Amino acid sequence: MSGFLGEFLGTFVLIIFGVGIGAGFNLKKTYSNGSSWLALTFGWGMAITFGVYVAASFGAEGHLNPAVTLAFATFGYFPWSEVLPYICGQFLGAFLGATMVIIHYYQHFKESKSPAEGNSVGIFATGAPIYNGLNNFISEIIATFMLVFVLLNLGDFDKGLKPFIVGMMIMVIGLGLGGVTGFAMNPARDWAPRLAYTILPVPNKSDANWSYAWIPMFGPIVGAFLAAGLQTLLK
Repeated sequence: MSGFLGEFLGTFVLIIFGVGIGAGFNLKKTYSNGSSWLALTFGWGMAITFGVYVAASFGAEGHLNPAVTLAFATFGYFPWSEVLPYICGQFLGAFLGATMVIIHYYQHFKESKSPAEGNSVGIFATGAPIYNGLNNFISEIIATFMLVFVLLNLGDFDKGLKPFIVGMMIMVIGLGLGGVTGFAMNPARDWAPRLAYTILPVPNKSDANWSYAWIPMFGPIVGAFLAAGLQTLLK
């Protein structure tokens, strides 16, 4: 249960901070409305950092990401017996984190009447400013490849200052590669908040854009597998 609990709580922390940043930047009448992409990428990086620390303190490895968990298990970096508890914890933690953001920003969702006023699924999940299924899919593969390849070469990335290094890496990925798709790199980070937005009573909500959701589901998995496979081949 330590793996499930750690991943659940770590992913909850990741999403409540990360999606909270999206809500604060986009919804009307918040103090942080209109902040920059630099601030957003830094915020998501720190959300990852604190999520990893929380997960590790409860006995998990701080994957916070089903693509990482599946790739690590497939190539022998993680036991298969822990895969299901980790992934369940990640999706449930992400859903609860998104739910807390809805509650926290409820009045601001009411003030923001449409996507043009910042109230859209983009607060919760990723999308592409220029939609091209193949290109967007490849972009998620590339971003997640870089994430997992670096993680594998950090060693125990949940120890000491390494979670902070992981957060800085997320920021760099966001700045260098994230402008194409919003750098999901994580099926739980995208699908669980998207589901929360879909089924919970968010004021003035619009379409959840599920037709795009296959990209942040399968692109990260492919990218993670390619990175773990290359690491195994080279080492």
